[in-house]
Amino acid sequence: MPNDPFRNAATGLQSPAVQAAAITPSNTVDLPNVPRAIYATTAGNLRVTMLAGGEPVTLPVLVGVPLPVRVQRVWATGTTAAGLVGVW
Repeated sequence: MPNDPFRNAATGLQSPAVQAAAITPSNTVDLPNVPRAIYATTAGNLRVTMLAGGEPVTLPVLVGVPLPVRVQRVWATGTTAAGLVGVW
């Protein structure tokens, strides 16, 4: 493991992400990890349920531009963006 001079620093929502995973949209399954942001390789819409719950909403996402949202689900129905990656 490389030397990390910040390993003892507290991490917060403004800290750089330290993990990432591909997101597969689903109408039935919540994400295993709540991201701090979502990236896409193809622009489009994301239909999501925010972490605090409520009705699903549709948000636009651009290629390579992080969408700073904390969501519990990315829905297959209504999501047109592709190549989704969540970071946390």
